[in-house]
Amino acid sequence: MIKDFFYLSEGIKYKLADEKKDEMGIFQRSHQNTTYRLVCDKFKGEVPTDVLDSLNNMLRSGFSKTKKDYWEGNCSLKNFRRDIPIPFPPDAMSRINFQKEKGAFCFRLFSIPFKTYLGKDFIDKKILLEQLEKGEVKLCTSQIQLKSGKIYWLAVFEFKKEPKELRADVIAEASLSLENPIVVKINKERFFIGTKEEFLYRRLAIQASRNRIMKGLGSVNGGRGRNKKLKALDKLNDAEKNFVQNRLHEYSKMLIDFCLDKNAGTLILLNQEEKSEMAKNEEFVLRNWSYYDLITKIKYKAEKVGIELIVD
Repeated sequence: MIKDFFYLSEGIKYKLADEKKDEMGIFQRSHQNTTYRLVCDKFKGEVPTDVLDSLNNMLRSGFSKTKKDYWEGNCSLKNFRRDIPIPFPPDAMSRINFQKEKGAFCFRLFSIPFKTYLGKDFIDKKILLEQLEKGEVKLCTSQIQLKSGKIYWLAVFEFKKEPKELRADVIAEASLSLENPIVVKINKERFFIGTKEEFLYRRLAIQASRNRIMKGLGSVNGGRGRNKKLKALDKLNDAEKNFVQNRLHEYSKMLIDFCLDKNAGTLILLNQEEKSEMAKNEEFVLRNWSYYDLITKIKYKAEKVGIELIVD
């Protein structure tokens, strides 16, 4: 569209191309290098160039996936908060090892020493870090996030696809709904994953509890500071989000495990276009179903094990 803003005579010819590849090109660098130079000119010397490069790649990748929707007017450009995670390449991390005297895995990120705290559920995390130390898994571009005075390492690992003999002619048909988060059928066998009481009612209970606390804050006596008053509310701020993410991971894993047990090589999500329109038109469903997030997790897990996913 840049040509619409040029006021040039008819005798002047130009192309929206790299000048090194086309004599009539007007661009001095590639698309990717253009955005990289923009952030480098602004932040070079303040932010490591590895971080800038990873950030540039992340933003360009996200833009490429949704640019069709931008052109068609189906979505707007993303907004980013100041506390978004900071991406970094795997080469920026080194010397990861388990130190017995500290009882923790230690590593260096941009030559800065770090020590990990795995929390209460440390079994699977410890196994992953042990595999990373031995070179059995590969670390990809990951992120760190500064939140509430803590530093979180949002690690991304690359796994080899688990070998499993799947048959493309064995088809699993799954349906997503509020009554049962997932219902899957293979031949005459039907399997229900999750219930309305387990997912929706629990989610609404968390919302109601938070609303009651917010209404009660108006009658709380003054003094003892703001943090003291909001202590009960802060405990529930992320409770709903954590509950939903945990359940969606469990449901999607149960679905894929069921397909693997039956050697199903094809998974079809039935009538999803109709349900997608329903979710857009009904505020209650859109707010409480988590439809799109569940499909995203199913797609990721299906691709990981080699199951072909078809969204009908």
